Amino acid sequence: MGGKNWTCSYCNRPCTITENDIRVLSGSTWISPEYGQYRSITTIIVCPNELCRQRAISLRIVQLNNRAQEMHTLFSWQLLPESEAKTFPDYIPEKLRGEYQEACLLKAKSPRASAVISRKCIQAILRDFYGVSGPSLADEIDSLKGKMDNTAWQAIGIARQFGNIDSYLNEDVNLLLDVQPDEASLLIWLTETLFEEFYIARHERGSKLDKLKALARNKAG
Repeated sequence: MGGKNWTCSYCNRPCTITENDIRVLSGSTWISPEYGQYRSITTIIVCPNELCRQRAISLRIVQLNNRAQEMHTLFSWQLLPESEAKTFPDYIPEKLRGEYQEACLLKAKSPRASAVISRKCIQAILRDFYGVSGPSLADEIDSLKGKMDNTAWQAIGIARQFGNIDSYLNEDVNLLLDVQPDEASLLIWLTETLFEEFYIARHERGSKLDKLKALARNKAG
């Protein structure tokens, strides 16, 4: 049987899970004269990375048809870990990592609150790297045209073309607006991308430079 591509929320490692790594447990069928048939389905995935082996557990409530076949998911919850937040290195400021994790945790419960936290986190990243300041996050982003790394700039452009994202960036970052779950997810994705393109890329460049300097000293010695 072929495997399924999956990324562990604990170790961030993309991997392939097989039937040995996943268990799907179906609960009893509930029958309601008013709402029909329902069933709970618990999915447990054990990370195949031998250095991780953490468990990811989720629960779904599905509606069934008259033949007890699954029709669609009514509700879903991520039980362990509590959200799909990735684990980022300690050299990314703790405050930013905390805000990102909170945005991920709130995404399912309150997309509006999640979006507010993501906007504030994105603004803090840009101010940390470029020292920008403007009447709105959109104005601060526009002021960075031609100055920002091309991949990060393209990621922001993709996000701004989706749904109402650009209108959110034009509002006060503390303002609660109507946000769809997929739009809250996109702001989380943008935060992750900026972490990778700014903090992680800078750290990796510094590490490579340190290695080159050490190599040069060894050759000179």
